[in-house]
Amino acid sequence: MLKINEIYTSIQGESSHTGLPCVFIRLTGCNLRCSWCDTAYAFYKGNDLTVEEVMTKVDSFSLPLVEVTGGEPLMQEDVYPLMDALLEKGYKVMLETGGALPIDKVPEKVIKILDIKCPGSGEDKKNHLGNLKFLAPHDEVKFVLLDRADYEWSRDLLQKCNLPSSVQVLFSPVYDKLNLKDLSEWILADRLPVRLQTQLHKVIWSKNSIGV
Repeated sequence: MLKINEIYTSIQGESSHTGLPCVFIRLTGCNLRCSWCDTAYAFYKGNDLTVEEVMTKVDSFSLPLVEVTGGEPLMQEDVYPLMDALLEKGYKVMLETGGALPIDKVPEKVIKILDIKCPGSGEDKKNHLGNLKFLAPHDEVKFVLLDRADYEWSRDLLQKCNLPSSVQVLFSPVYDKLNLKDLSEWILADRLPVRLQTQLHKVIWSKNSIGV
């Protein structure tokens, strides 16, 4: 049984799959409390659904791309049979995880978006950096940046980690807090091999919209 906050379709707003139609499965609950969190509504509220019930809802949308997100989806044990069921049906599956819990049990074919917490989040001490060794070539690492200090922290961590070049690295500003132009100029000045992104769904709708 899974506690599900919402299942909906939208344009993928983040990652290297930005712009693609996508089904989002948002699981209830999170073990972190980031200062800039935009999904606090998913901390507690949700409905209990079986994997089969979730699959029926996902199938009704007839879209090939599915993202499992939260909250923190890896807090719920039944997320693993859910991901297996999605893969068996031929879906392209993405997982957005906060990076504080181990990812070693996530099915290999799932595209893992590992969100490493910067100091500005207030949760950087909870990063489980051992997860980096479990990244596959199709996986991605995301840094959400609040300010210049977060940028420099992320830049320095990347230099220490020496990630494989195949792993996409995403730098995303906290919406309405860090200017995209400033972040762009910092990346260019340091010649960082990272992908700049913003939350496209907030540009299309609004920063307070839910279920899009």
